Amino acid sequence: MGVGSPAVILKLVLTVIMVLGTAEAASWCVARSGASATALQSALDYACGAGAADCVPILANGICYLPNTLQSHASYAFNSYFQRSNQAPGSCDFSGTATTTISDPSYGSCTYPSSAGSAGGTTPPPPNTPNSPFTPSPPFTPSPGAFTPGFSPPNFNFSPPSFGSPDDTSKAPPCLSFFIFSGLLYQLLLVLF
Repeated sequence: MGVGSPAVILKLVLTVIMVLGTAEAASWCVARSGASATALQSALDYACGAGAADCVPILANGICYLPNTLQSHASYAFNSYFQRSNQAPGSCDFSGTATTTISDPSYGSCTYPSSAGSAGGTTPPPPNTPNSPFTPSPPFTPSPGAFTPGFSPPNFNFSPPSFGSPDDTSKAPPCLSFFIFSGLLYQLLLVLF
């Protein structure tokens, strides 16, 4: 089996694919384009209130205030919550109003965090977590004119997003099965050649 043999080339290609597949791709959480304004507002209220997302950049005069749309503000808040939750499964759902993307939604000088570290850390534990001290954060109250007319101020009547069971693999990246398959194929080739 020489250096230029098909088996060696195939092993090299599969090794490169596996190495590239193990690199973590950044992902962000954004508002779904088809979500209703009422559902988005309710989810935004939760994210900026009890969810402890960093919503300062979307307040009036904030770096991400413009465009001053519910869709844009919800996307920023959802992503902040998602990153502070360490991209936990279910933390980018908001009752079906949000979805993950691998396309960076940042624009101009408004940078969407892509990790818990760049989002200002992780969210505090839920208030009923045993053996964990919890100090509720003050309610999110936007300054007058922070949101466009017609948007209601936060009402905090939104239940937190549901998290699936630890065995729920429905949120796994779609390419994961490809890389598992590639690894198995690589091992098979090692045995055969």
